[in-house]
Amino acid sequence: MKKLLLASVLSATALPFAAIAQEYTAPAVAAKPAGGPVKNGNYVIDPTHTFVMYEMGHYGTTTNRGRFSTKDGSVQIDGTGASGKVDITMDIGTINTGVDLLNRHVQSKDFFNVAEFPTGRFVADRIDFSGDKVVDVPGTLTLMGQTRPVTLKAVRFNCYLNPLINRQVCGGDFETTVQRSDWGITWGLNFGFENKVKLLVQVEAVNVSAQ
Repeated sequence: MKKLLLASVLSATALPFAAIAQEYTAPAVAAKPAGGPVKNGNYVIDPTHTFVMYEMGHYGTTTNRGRFSTKDGSVQIDGTGASGKVDITMDIGTINTGVDLLNRHVQSKDFFNVAEFPTGRFVADRIDFSGDKVVDVPGTLTLMGQTRPVTLKAVRFNCYLNPLINRQVCGGDFETTVQRSDWGITWGLNFGFENKVKLLVQVEAVNVSAQ
């Protein structure tokens, strides 16, 4: 629904949602600074720029990594411009470790149990700013039917005017570290797979407020 909303808003400006994807092939065009998120702004997550990566230690040697996509999401900035709300749904079934056999394993009941819990969700009722930059997003993460508190810390954050769609886009890189056992993911804890998991989240959201 949110993707359709974004498409309709961009179509109204004679620029379809597909224009976002053209960013990969279009000639380089300078992006302009666009200040911070706007007061009372409504933003829709751009799924082509929003992903979650996890990192988990493996026998004290290498790090196992995987990435999954987002289904949809929204960010609302409040009237003060100093807080807001976030609601993002992740498509756990898209998880990709780069190894087919491992993909099937992490989708199984040993890990994410995708057949029973195909999505995850991050929800926040507050966004912490320093000036016009987001610094923290304290919220909750739901996985495997379990909801636990998680705070995403911004590593970088910026807003710019996307020259392809003539809309403000805001986003950044966020990180947090969790204990996977809090969500009931315990496979391998007794023989070399760490409980501590680092989550790296990249997010971009398009301002779909009336212009």
